[in-house]
Amino acid sequence: MGGKYRITGDTYPRMRRPRHRRRLVLAGIGGVVALSLAGWGTLQLIDVFTGGDKSASAADHKRDCPTAKPSAAPVKALPKPAAIKVNVYNATTRSGLAKSAAEELKKRGFTIGEVGNATKAYDKKVPGTGVLLGAPTATNGSFTVLGTQLAGTVQKTDTRKTGEVDLILGAKFKAFSTPQEATAAMTALTKPAPAPSPSC
Repeated sequence: MGGKYRITGDTYPRMRRPRHRRRLVLAGIGGVVALSLAGWGTLQLIDVFTGGDKSASAADHKRDCPTAKPSAAPVKALPKPAAIKVNVYNATTRSGLAKSAAEELKKRGFTIGEVGNATKAYDKKVPGTGVLLGAPTATNGSFTVLGTQLAGTVQKTDTRKTGEVDLILGAKFKAFSTPQEATAAMTALTKPAPAPSPSC
């Protein structure tokens, strides 16, 4: 062979791989990495704007939470008007007020006891609509029922042992609640309160 270099023997010179192949491999790997990062970033943006797993977790939480069944808390039984004995006393300067008030309460089913003027302790000393006076046991019973007939009454207790209740009419008394208003107030008292919904 002619030329500058001659190959002698059975040993051949090593040939290097073309460098452009290595560049292609590195470029391909870089492209895959770039696409992966772009896809991951897109998913993150979607989560930010759509709420991501929060909506799913909220739905799972709602599904796992048991549905509240309509139930009602028990209501203490209130006495009937006929079971309440009312003494009606007039603490105002208007004559005949206790009698007319007692007659109206009787029409509404209450049992009437004494009717007359208030004692010195209350005579002309009740600025409001009236005072309900009775034993401590009347607080959550007779007072509640009688109070539906006259708004704004003040409740007071004494040492009596009987179940009768005193209604002492005050200076601002004009009339009892209408039968419709009294019935609505009584219905609200006897209507069972809804049970609280379970917290999940």
